[in-house]
Amino acid sequence: MATTTPSLISNSILNSSTVNSNFSKWPNDISSIDKYNWLLHIMYGRGEYDRIQQFIRIQLHRNTYMTYIQALVYRQEGRIIEALEYFQKCVLENPSLTNIKQVAKSLALLGRYRLAIDAYKEALTYTINDWEIFHNLGLCYMHINELQQAKQYFLQAIQITEIQEASFLALGKIYLLEGEREEAETIYEQGTRRNPESVELFTQIGLIAFERANYTKAFECFGIALTFSPTHIPAIMAACQVIQKHGDADVALSKYRIIYGRKPECAQVWNNIGMCFFSKKKLVAAVSCLKRANYLAPFELYILYNLALVHLYLQQNASAAIFLQSAIRINKKHAPSYALLEVDRTGSNELQFNKFRLPTSATFH
Repeated sequence: MATTTPSLISNSILNSSTVNSNFSKWPNDISSIDKYNWLLHIMYGRGEYDRIQQFIRIQLHRNTYMTYIQALVYRQEGRIIEALEYFQKCVLENPSLTNIKQVAKSLALLGRYRLAIDAYKEALTYTINDWEIFHNLGLCYMHINELQQAKQYFLQAIQITEIQEASFLALGKIYLLEGEREEAETIYEQGTRRNPESVELFTQIGLIAFERANYTKAFECFGIALTFSPTHIPAIMAACQVIQKHGDADVALSKYRIIYGRKPECAQVWNNIGMCFFSKKKLVAAVSCLKRANYLAPFELYILYNLALVHLYLQQNASAAIFLQSAIRINKKHAPSYALLEVDRTGSNELQFNKFRLPTSATFH
């Protein structure tokens, strides 16, 4: 005869309508308040923040867990200052590792990185094998531009566990900021050995290879990233740049449609679409797309330069000069803008089609 295992949690208790109707029935004596911690946990997991607030509001006595859940709800709602106050109350009542980490995280979200660093270091007195603490310390130091300290903490985080790709990405970003691209590539490749399905790591390796004109490796890395996540926009964007670099504008345009459907307000996409039309010598369509990009990102150097280039091919020298002057104001050391402005000033008609073309837009973020 078949037997059935009774559910550990009654369905009537978990039913939303039942919970709502029983709010007034929950007792207020301190001895029984802790019995409802599990219910608060379930409601928080469901995202029933209003019901949590209603339940806590009618209680005459609060335990530490209620204060903790209240703080989490405030943070989810974007009320970081209130959340910080409640987490600090939790620390006063119970100075545990979890509560101290939540205080540090709230301080970091408020941009108070020095105080967050102090809180995380206090948390290290409770444990020395917590990856999250070392990783967040590295992020805090990176935000205050102390890159050497950040690098040390990211390396310690990687030593604790190598399955967290976030530490590899952050450490690689520091090496890129310092101009050490070989070190960054080494870190990213080390990360892919422990995270062979990491889309972000393969995309970063591909971007470094693309900057070095190693287009075969770049396209291979982008292909691996898209194998694991076919709709990963940064990888699609980067792969399109490789395709565009090889002059296959039609294929690149077909891929840009995927990005446009998900990010219609992305200036980089419109810039690259415009340059695809430019390579096909559809200059009017190119101007239309580039002006859309300029509307979305009016201070992007390459968009202004590309607009000037297309207007110059349309023999609209005055418009080209305006865009070039804007580009020079943004970056006075941008030599191609000066060169193109001289061509515009002299009115030369002997401009080769590919001579003054710049690479497509900056990488999508």
